Amino acid sequence: MITLLDYGAGNVRSVINSITKLGHDVKMVSHPQDIANAERLIFPGVGSFGSMMRILEERGFVAPLREYLSANRPFLGICLGMQALLEGSEESPGVNGLGLFKGTVKRFDVDLAVPHIGWNGIVPEQKSILFSGLSGDEKFYFVHSFYVDPQDEEVVLTRTDYGRNFVSALQRGNVIGTQFHPEKSGAVGLQVLKNFIENTSPALPRKPLTGATRLAKRIIACLDVRSNDDGDLVVTKGDQYDVREAGAVRNLGAPVELAERYYAEGADEITFLNITGFRDFPLKDMPMLEVLKQTSKNVFVPLTIGGGIRNYTDENGRTYSALEVASEYFRSGADKVSIGSDAVYVAIEYIKTGKKTGTSPIETISEVYGSQAVVISVDPRRVYVRAPEDVPHRVIETEFPGPNGERYCWYECTVKGGREGAPIDAVTLARVTEELGAGEILLNCIDKDGTNSGFDIELIAAVKSAVNIPVIASSGAGKVEHFSEVFNQTDVESALAAGIFHRREVPIESVKNHLQKELEIRK
Repeated sequence: MITLLDYGAGNVRSVINSITKLGHDVKMVSHPQDIANAERLIFPGVGSFGSMMRILEERGFVAPLREYLSANRPFLGICLGMQALLEGSEESPGVNGLGLFKGTVKRFDVDLAVPHIGWNGIVPEQKSILFSGLSGDEKFYFVHSFYVDPQDEEVVLTRTDYGRNFVSALQRGNVIGTQFHPEKSGAVGLQVLKNFIENTSPALPRKPLTGATRLAKRIIACLDVRSNDDGDLVVTKGDQYDVREAGAVRNLGAPVELAERYYAEGADEITFLNITGFRDFPLKDMPMLEVLKQTSKNVFVPLTIGGGIRNYTDENGRTYSALEVASEYFRSGADKVSIGSDAVYVAIEYIKTGKKTGTSPIETISEVYGSQAVVISVDPRRVYVRAPEDVPHRVIETEFPGPNGERYCWYECTVKGGREGAPIDAVTLARVTEELGAGEILLNCIDKDGTNSGFDIELIAAVKSAVNIPVIASSGAGKVEHFSEVFNQTDVESALAAGIFHRREVPIESVKNHLQKELEIRK
């Protein structure tokens, strides 16, 4: 029996599913005594350090946790669950951690995008039960803005490189913490969890890594999900956002089955976009929640869900916050939520007032779950102008002149599935939403959608140069060379495709085989 400490923030469903997949039962901590009675305790955590410690204190978990840890009983802390082992964090000054290890948690100060999101390697510093059966060249999934800085070098289990060398796992006796997420690291992550649960003999990887680790470029499979005319949820694909063909919604498969296929084919992440989410209240959208629940049973890479993440008042006058909606998605198996139209409205209002309200979906969700959990989905279209001064927007000089020979353009953001334009450009939207707390940009392009002509490099380069958070390139991929083009010509961390994967025109494996000749890729 494995005891799981869930303090109410984040996607614990994936941890539960990982453990049950390995054939073990899970008991959730509901009372302080459950910690004392645990045989093996796993503590996954996401969000803010201060919020986590406050909730642990309110529920009476701090004292029994300290007693459990001090007794050197089997413990695995994941991400924030590891950071809790230290004395405090720069994220929440004045808030005490559990204090098992001397040292603090610090924010990344590097010339790379923060949060650190993606698949990276580890270099072991000591033997561990976690390493049994590992070769040493595996990559694990990271998503964090802060890293642990222990005073005692003897507790360092692994190190990883991301603009600097940082401690990515801790171990002293039976107490272990990992910054990476085993439950989101595919088959290798399941092996690590199996090793902890079954307490194998301490070992080093068969071929311990030396030198620096490298972050892999991510290949993301996107599934646009909506109801067809018969009311069934299907994966579809638009042509410049038009998902109908011969009057009917294109049906490219069932969401759960396609997601499982892409996981098996090596997708680094999977994104579900509920493209009719803005029409209906998401908390009544039980089929989409069920898709997440079923997918997370067998898919152990990060899942993102977008569509309808907004504040809502129902027909009875009951108001639901975007945070409540997002929380339900997280509890159903999502790791990130993607905000589209509402991000545009929030950004426009913020530009007008110059003040953060603290109540927008971006702010409230990132405050509780961390910036890495909030993705902004940008849906722009190119607008040509004769001169930069013609519009009050971020204008670029383009290599592709407009219909009347225009040498300049800007990218108009749209809302409601691309049907309405908004008075804000894509570069400004990305920059403003980062200020409000977003942790990643999903950058689409209406002009490129469904064309198979390649990514809009000019748009992607302009947005990437304006923000310090990761950017996902989307729209236009039609062959493997388009992926290498976007990675070589811009600094984006990941690239996303949909139709070419659904129709098996370009398999994910082919993309990775092509890229690994010149770029770091998770195999």
